[in-house]
Amino acid sequence: MSFAVEAEDLAKSFGNIKALDGLSFRINPGEIYGLIGPNGAGKTTALRIISTLILPTSGYVKVHDHDVVDEASVVRKLIAYLPEEAGAYKNLSGEEYLRFMASFSLRENGSLEEMVAIAAQISGLGNRLRDKVKTYSKGMKRRLLVARALMTRPKLAVLDEPTSGLDVLHSVHVREIIKQQVKKYDVTVLISSHNMLEVEYLCEKVALINHGKIIAEGTPDKLKIDNDVENLEEAFAKVVGLA
Repeated sequence: MSFAVEAEDLAKSFGNIKALDGLSFRINPGEIYGLIGPNGAGKTTALRIISTLILPTSGYVKVHDHDVVDEASVVRKLIAYLPEEAGAYKNLSGEEYLRFMASFSLRENGSLEEMVAIAAQISGLGNRLRDKVKTYSKGMKRRLLVARALMTRPKLAVLDEPTSGLDVLHSVHVREIIKQQVKKYDVTVLISSHNMLEVEYLCEKVALINHGKIIAEGTPDKLKIDNDVENLEEAFAKVVGLA
């Protein structure tokens, strides 16, 4: 079987600090998969390796059978990556920003106008796309950035804390966007978050990660049943011995 993501015995060290310590997991095509755990658990490091931004110390990752090190240029054409602290050009309008970013991602037989129209629909910003980004609230900027990541219809969307800093209403909007795009375009999504309740709502499968290792993996329901708890926060606490 071909996996959307296959990570095997992945390790990454920064000097004496071991950020990842033998991380292994597999994501099926069309799946929403969550890496969840506390700050400093290694989630962002794993996402950056998968997105070809940093090299692993050992182990390997493949995205749709393409090695992220040896075939990095191929992998970059298949993915969209949204960092937690991503920004947009503040002196451009939302539409100008989307058009600018779309120009880098056009495929054969693709249409820039179609891509921008998709992003406009995803963002839900309506006429505010005509306004400069510097006038946007944090929630509006995040919706714009999620739209930028998904407008290319990537084979794999890598989203690091996609609702970071958003209020309840904006968070709900972004979650619904992600679910709709997966269903409509068969996008595979890898989400990293320390918001375990959010991941429980979004993801079909999750991995609990701590100190660079996966300590438990499965569907949210299975993890809750196995640990006899009501939510993933309690499951995580139980697995690491805090409950």
